[in-house]
Amino acid sequence: MAPFLAYEDKGTDASPAARVPLVLVHGHPFDRTSWAPQVEAFAPGRRVVTPDLRGYGASPVVPGVTLLSRFADDLADLLDALEVGPFVLGGVSMGGQIAMECYRRFPERIRGLVLADTFPAAETPEGRAARNAMADRLLREGMRGYADEVLERMVAPWADAGVKAQVHRMMTGTSPEGAAAALRGRAERPDYRDLLTRVAVPALVVVGADDTFTPVAEAEAMHAALPDSALHVVEGAAHLPNLERPEEFNSALAEFLARVDRVNCPK
Repeated sequence: MAPFLAYEDKGTDASPAARVPLVLVHGHPFDRTSWAPQVEAFAPGRRVVTPDLRGYGASPVVPGVTLLSRFADDLADLLDALEVGPFVLGGVSMGGQIAMECYRRFPERIRGLVLADTFPAAETPEGRAARNAMADRLLREGMRGYADEVLERMVAPWADAGVKAQVHRMMTGTSPEGAAAALRGRAERPDYRDLLTRVAVPALVVVGADDTFTPVAEAEAMHAALPDSALHVVEGAAHLPNLERPEEFNSALAEFLARVDRVNCPK
């Protein structure tokens, strides 16, 4: 049976004995093309899988409420269908929370975690109300007004014009129904702070220095909680450093992946 999710699977010709596969999960309200600089950089030497989450990109839209556990199960099903063995899992923003949920549900499959511009706490009552109100607004008005408002928080005001255009295009191309379902699901997410203290694999925490959605202090707290982690702050970037400063992001990721490879694929 064909996978439920749309996806890109690159680098499958790379020797599986040499490098651990990399799975990257996009944030809200984006799609798998947000990882294009990382696919370009890493697929020549390792398998890189980038899915479109349900409700986003080319994947099916399922209105209602999409819990993080549903996103995690979708990813597990996709990786089963693609016969992906143990892998490094990375996510940005909502994708980072999905990565934490994946570790909660199937830690034995994950050899490393990359948590970018995300945070582990459960939603506050005020936050739940705000997410549900935003879901209502997106269903009522569509995505463009929201995209216009948050563009220069998603990426820094001084970001490259092409990056800004790509981010705006992803946001306005997202289904309001899919985005609303994800917002309602995130409003009900569990608290992952205790989970982080029990993560038994290496982790890389990355954050844009100018991120106002998930400030540097959130990344520092995750770094302190994780038993084995590195923290990298990307200067001049906001909420999407992998797009805003791809060379710096990729350098930190390459160093981390090399470490995971040494442990899991000894020569």
